[in-house]
Amino acid sequence: MCDHMFVITGGPGSGKTSLIDALSRRGFPSMPEAGRAIIKDQVEIGGTFLPWADRSMYAELMLVWELRSYHEARALDGPVLMDRGIPDVIGYLTLCGLPVPGHIETAASHYPYNRRVFIAPYWDAIFTQDTERKQDRQEAEATGRMMAVTYARLGYQLIELPLAGVEERADFMVDHLYGG
Repeated sequence: MCDHMFVITGGPGSGKTSLIDALSRRGFPSMPEAGRAIIKDQVEIGGTFLPWADRSMYAELMLVWELRSYHEARALDGPVLMDRGIPDVIGYLTLCGLPVPGHIETAASHYPYNRRVFIAPYWDAIFTQDTERKQDRQEAEATGRMMAVTYARLGYQLIELPLAGVEERADFMVDHLYGG
């Protein structure tokens, strides 16, 4: 287990990346989210492994990204913030009603994170859509719930982030990283 790797998960538009950016400014190393980068790359090259074209292959690309991030983070010292993790791929496939291949379940068990997982709940006040984030509010809420169910099923302890400003959320995380 890599106790120094802390996942931040939740639905799209719940403030995960803004929080990680704030913590990065405080000196915490982080690994970026797979989904947004994959979408940008696939669109750029005219690829079809996109959530609106081929969800199964999109999930496989997310798995590859998360495995690479895991190995990079394992080599770092101190707390490393993960913008999502391997279990998010399971949650995504389940949410889409697609089968979860055995190798993805195996990856989630072979590459564990710190048992404390931070979940950003859906927050209507900050939710927005953009070029890569096409989910509506209902899907964003459902995604957050599915990530909570998935991580809990895999034995992680969920810590819900407060609906608060970015710096207050960052303080909350620092307190939990070092105090609890």
